[in-house]
Amino acid sequence: MSSVRVSRHARMRLMAAVTTVCALSAAPLAPQAVAADAPPYTETYRPQFHYTPQKNWMNDPNGLVYYQGEYHLFYQYNPNGNTWGDMSWGHAVSKDLVHWKELPLALSHDDEEMVFSGSAVVDWNNTTGFGTKNNPPLVAIYTSAYKNGGKQAQSLAYSTDRGRTWTKYQGNPVIDIGSTNFRDPKVQWYAPTKSWLMTVSLSAEHKVRFYSSKNLKDWDLLSEFGPAGATGGVWECPDLFPLAVDGDKKKIKWVLVVNINPGGIAGGSAAQYFIGDFDGKKFTADDKGTYTPPTGKVVQDFEGTGFGTWSTTGAAFGQGPAAGAVDGQGAVTGFDGKGLANSFHGGDGTTGTLSSPEFTVDSPYLNFKVGGGRHPHEPGTVMDRTPPEGTVLADFEGGTYGDWTSTGDAFGTAPATGTLAGQQEVSGFLGDGLANTFLNGDSTTGTLTSPEFTIDKKHINFLIGGGNHPAGSDNPTAVELLVDGQVVRSATGKDAEALNWASWDVSDLAGKQARIRIVDNNTGGWGHLNVDHIMLSDTKATPVSQETSVNLIVDGQVVRSATGADSETLDWASFDLRPYAGKKAQIQVVDMNTAGWGHVMADQFTTADKPAKSVVQRADWADYGKDYYAAVSWENAPGGKRYMIGWMNNWDYGQSIPTSPWRSAQSVPREMALRTVDGRIRLTSKPVSSLESLRQERPAATATGVTVKSTSKRLIAPTAQGRALDIEATFSLKDADRFGLKVRTGADGEETVIGYDTTTQELYVDRTRSGAGDFNSTFPGVQTAPLKPKDGKVKLRILVDWSSVEVFGGNGEAVITDQIFPDPSSTGVEVFAQGGTATLNHMRAWQLKSIWR
Repeated sequence: MSSVRVSRHARMRLMAAVTTVCALSAAPLAPQAVAADAPPYTETYRPQFHYTPQKNWMNDPNGLVYYQGEYHLFYQYNPNGNTWGDMSWGHAVSKDLVHWKELPLALSHDDEEMVFSGSAVVDWNNTTGFGTKNNPPLVAIYTSAYKNGGKQAQSLAYSTDRGRTWTKYQGNPVIDIGSTNFRDPKVQWYAPTKSWLMTVSLSAEHKVRFYSSKNLKDWDLLSEFGPAGATGGVWECPDLFPLAVDGDKKKIKWVLVVNINPGGIAGGSAAQYFIGDFDGKKFTADDKGTYTPPTGKVVQDFEGTGFGTWSTTGAAFGQGPAAGAVDGQGAVTGFDGKGLANSFHGGDGTTGTLSSPEFTVDSPYLNFKVGGGRHPHEPGTVMDRTPPEGTVLADFEGGTYGDWTSTGDAFGTAPATGTLAGQQEVSGFLGDGLANTFLNGDSTTGTLTSPEFTIDKKHINFLIGGGNHPAGSDNPTAVELLVDGQVVRSATGKDAEALNWASWDVSDLAGKQARIRIVDNNTGGWGHLNVDHIMLSDTKATPVSQETSVNLIVDGQVVRSATGADSETLDWASFDLRPYAGKKAQIQVVDMNTAGWGHVMADQFTTADKPAKSVVQRADWADYGKDYYAAVSWENAPGGKRYMIGWMNNWDYGQSIPTSPWRSAQSVPREMALRTVDGRIRLTSKPVSSLESLRQERPAATATGVTVKSTSKRLIAPTAQGRALDIEATFSLKDADRFGLKVRTGADGEETVIGYDTTTQELYVDRTRSGAGDFNSTFPGVQTAPLKPKDGKVKLRILVDWSSVEVFGGNGEAVITDQIFPDPSSTGVEVFAQGGTATLNHMRAWQLKSIWR
């Protein structure tokens, strides 16, 4: 279960508030609301061969078990809304892992608990006594998330009618250690000891525990594993299973999957794994050795008494390098030598910059260490916090709402003075007051409406933060502009407590009478809004920086950026300088954040011929994309197969993706294997073979021996319905820097690029031009996965759906899963090469039938 579920308030503290720039719409209806009018399973962005519930919010897959010819897929589900909340177990079954039938709710939340993630088993020997030898029960082992106090413990439910109805065990919970971060049990039968084995997460401690039981009710602690590998977020949804190495059943290794959020390889949520041995009690990971970064020329190590030729602004970095932690800070580790740059001087509330002198780029890479807050640089933001000149309509100072009118109970009797009880820290507002609807938590609702005013300037600017529930959705959290009683402009938050500037161009409404209405009609997660300093101005307000980052500046623009991981431990990062060879550049360490983790640390800037790798990059990942999380596997699948599925979303933006009336999909189920790749055992995956049953009888397109040189060439006519495709392609390396395929191409340059970088030997997916992506600043971007060519060739398997791509490189050792939200008219497929020539040896592309029709 994800960190955003610990409790509504704890969830908000754990989620990284990485963006505050607001989503604006010129009309009251959000784009996704229109799609909801379409027949079920035909809505814009509705996946055609990935499982989605007909409506409402879904996240982690749960209870994966095979019984009497059916694969069961349970999942975290909100039966009452399209965002996280009221966690229960939804349910679907399949005979082939491709076609799914949605069944009624299996396990429901109640007044005492929410039903968090877990697993299910067939109790063949009726060890629980819940069934009979002739009718063995299905038993679900889940986490009870108690609403009073937030405690998490492990509980049971059982079914004796093939999973159609369920009964919660009267003796629940069966394991209770008094923790609020103890969740996601994965249970299996361990034959050597004739007992049940539970793998469960101590999420905040970055540990996995193993328990044993004879009857699923009484459990004994066996051992713990961790911390290890990537630990930049909570550990969740663990899974432990054996696999033969290279198909040799005499050589068995165990795989421990540990999902992590945030801190994944592509940012946010991801599925990490360890390979090792399990002796019935303890898991021991294989030793991967120590890491030595590339050597190079140190350009700044902060070992002097001052910053030397580097210059500072503000007070955050102090008068010189720190010797470690400064007053009020936790222990700082991971820096080299005696000194480092540390912006915690004066605490998180101070801001400032530390800048190098300008230099000429003459090395391929700049390696450095970075730590502190996870607040990435956002393009288009500025460091000047001064609001534009204009007429203030409301600044919420003075302890009253003045002549504004409120309804409901969300706004209280007066403006808030900052953060409210149970709320993550609020920042970015001006003065001493703001409108904050978190009063008594997300459950309160209401409106706050201004008196009528005349629009006599070009822009309406305001500061906004809080939940992302647009006007026009079922339960909005929005600021609205009303003219003649109609909503003509609206804005919503970005699931972040920090306020930032939003602006409406109202020049076409000059002279009109208008009102501002702040609406909180949402009682689920992020069901609140923060608003301040509403003003009329002839100048558009520009969002201000709230980053804690290390930036590379070329020609006055930030071209590379790295941020911390909400950790006081510094780790390696690297900037690829090759595109800027010969140019003048500058390094700037920036702290513009005054909220929690509002500081940055940096050390050991070194130019080198090779990039340094962070702990995260050195860890092993089941998928390198942004949208593969909570990955777990089916128990007792036929033929001893190990099938795995993941939640195809990311907690960075999961509740903001533009879909309705459902939100979130599951990945394609994958068959897992262990293979020796470049001398090292790796976990590999491929789509289940039954997916090929969806292919149309003839390929939609074929190509053989297509050579391209520094250009793109269309492979499928634009009239082809290329929204759901299965593509197999093999390329030969020539002299191109990059090559590959572009899918879902269309008007205005819309495209999703699936490419290979010959220099870095990386597979990549670029979704910066993949359609809708402005709902969160962390959504656009490029994801990469290491992949070495084999015999001078690169082999790809690409699954394209209405709102996703899944790319399997080589023999499944490099996998990237990304959501995309292109225009439905973008259906083209192109082959491309950059910086030289590449040959597409062979390609077949099949249109895929819908599993819903």
